[in-house]
Amino acid sequence: MRKTLPLFIISCSFFACTNEPKKDSVSKADVLAVNIDSSVSPGADFFDYANGGWVKKNPIPGEQSSWGIGNLVIEENLKRLREISEKAATSKAAAGSNDQKIGDFWTTAMDSAKIEAEKLKPIQPLLDKVNAITDVASMMNTVAELKKMGSYTLFSDFVSQDAKKSDVMAYQIWQGGLGLPEREYYFKTDSATVNIRNEYLKHISRVLSMEGEDTAIATNAAKNILQLETKLATASRKIEDLRDPYANYNKMAIADLGKMAATIDWTSYIKKLGVTSVDSVIVGQPEFFKALNAALLSTPIADWKQYVKYSLLNDMAAVLPDAYGIEAFNFSKLFSGAKERKPRWKRAIQMEEAAMGEMLGQLYVKEFFNATAKKRYTDMVEAIRAALKDRISKLTWMGDSTKQKAYTKLAAIKSKVGYPEKWKNMSALEIGKESLAKNYMNANLFWHNYQYNKLGKPVDRDEWDMTPQTYNAYYNPSNNEIVLPAGIFTVPGYRDEELDDAVVYGYGGASTIGHEITHGFDDEGRQFDEKGNLVSWWTKNDEAAFTKRADVMVKQFNEYEPIKGYHINGKAALGENIADLGGILLGIEAFKKTAQFKENKTISGLTPMQRYFMGYALGWLGHTREEQQRNRLLTDVHSPGKYRVNGPFVDVDEFYTTFSIKPGDAMYRPDSLRVRIW
Repeated sequence: MRKTLPLFIISCSFFACTNEPKKDSVSKADVLAVNIDSSVSPGADFFDYANGGWVKKNPIPGEQSSWGIGNLVIEENLKRLREISEKAATSKAAAGSNDQKIGDFWTTAMDSAKIEAEKLKPIQPLLDKVNAITDVASMMNTVAELKKMGSYTLFSDFVSQDAKKSDVMAYQIWQGGLGLPEREYYFKTDSATVNIRNEYLKHISRVLSMEGEDTAIATNAAKNILQLETKLATASRKIEDLRDPYANYNKMAIADLGKMAATIDWTSYIKKLGVTSVDSVIVGQPEFFKALNAALLSTPIADWKQYVKYSLLNDMAAVLPDAYGIEAFNFSKLFSGAKERKPRWKRAIQMEEAAMGEMLGQLYVKEFFNATAKKRYTDMVEAIRAALKDRISKLTWMGDSTKQKAYTKLAAIKSKVGYPEKWKNMSALEIGKESLAKNYMNANLFWHNYQYNKLGKPVDRDEWDMTPQTYNAYYNPSNNEIVLPAGIFTVPGYRDEELDDAVVYGYGGASTIGHEITHGFDDEGRQFDEKGNLVSWWTKNDEAAFTKRADVMVKQFNEYEPIKGYHINGKAALGENIADLGGILLGIEAFKKTAQFKENKTISGLTPMQRYFMGYALGWLGHTREEQQRNRLLTDVHSPGKYRVNGPFVDVDEFYTTFSIKPGDAMYRPDSLRVRIW
């Protein structure tokens, strides 16, 4: 998954809906009962009770870092996209058509013999530019060129909506430039992290040596690169501090960037990058760029050249000869725990998704997501919206003036379900049969230009930032919208009509729709108004009351320790945890209005409300390797799946009455300690 923009609240969720023709009636195991581990009681560990049976029977495959219902959905979609790609590759497609571009990308991605034969030839012009660097000025020109081709060197810059003026697209710069996933990897002293840093040195050295660098020089360069990145990491904000939209909004004139980092010729750099039609920039973390400026002054240019070269080779590893891909995979195992590299066809689809995912999406929705499904989930959005309005009206801690503004924001939330009403114009994307690397760079250049061409133009609020087949969903505060791609409504083995409302409302109403709507009112999203602007619309008393209640959740999740020595970062995960709890509560309110709840008939020995909670838990069915879990605890703002079930459930009163949870049970939390927000 691509890195998300800093103020772009993304959250994974799992749901069910396939639209295949109805087959002859075949008796199927109940979607919930089949996964139960009866040796565990709901009051001891609800996640293990609901999902433990499946987990015990389904070990993690060698190529995977985790395995669960989400992976099954992704695997099914990969096969669907492969069929689409193979069909396009053998068709007599017109030049410039979607089929031609999909087919040619697939063909070059699967031609391993040609990739091996060409060696580094496709990126040699870029390597020549790196080798020609003589000073900071020439380095920055080269960095700008590399960024347009898909490199993440030095720092992050992008085009996104101005948080305080959401109808304007703004050029923004952000901390970055680190080769390890997160700043804490440069400082933690436990044995696992120390080993990662040691292996990182070896990895850098091997990559530079493969390109042709002398072994001794490569080894020394690796030490210098780690030292350089550690300086940048020291000046980088922690993951929890990146969630403060005000602290990470520092707008200034482009002409004043030199006051922050005088060593960089910003005028030349942004011109090379393609920044036009604007005279201001939003800086995320000014102290990072001051530290970068100091590093540019104190670090020999030879060290910077090696850093840029390694970054280029690392960023392009997937499209280079297999030695580079294997080296990248072997190093990544320290973070994923995967034992085997994914087969080429899966890696090809992943690259194709990044390059032209919406092209694939147009073909995907024709076959796998119909208008009936789109209407069902559109209607469910409105049921969840009504539930939140009702809950807001009953809040005792929020004053009437803030409530009225909350109603206005809630009513204004736009929902996008399934697929875009208007597809992106990708006619300028050049894809051919020259080489995979060429196609990869052309695609990156297309997307770079696509984004930077938005500067000075009206915001397109109909645009989607995920493809229809993406297995994810998001809330965008700047647009005040929830986006629910078709892919999120896919679960293998069960058609939508085979799932009862209890499962549907827990599995999708809570963990997807309710979750995303609640993001508009979490610790970060609540700071944006109904038009998507970062502006204070709360009274001071109501803000204080919200923070007091949110702090209870921070404390609760800080106590969870999924891996010895690695706790959940309650502050960093606060927004997602609030959204999880809010989604569950909203799903309950909406479900209570259904006929199934009112009739209260059991299915497989489970009451409707029991099935609701188990339906939600089904969304997080799965397990994760320790290496991946450790990495997520340092880099991800989402709590591990098990704690996205057990964590919010202990704060829900209906959970206690539904499963007879009593004092002394591990899942019991005294009323005075339960989180009460929305």
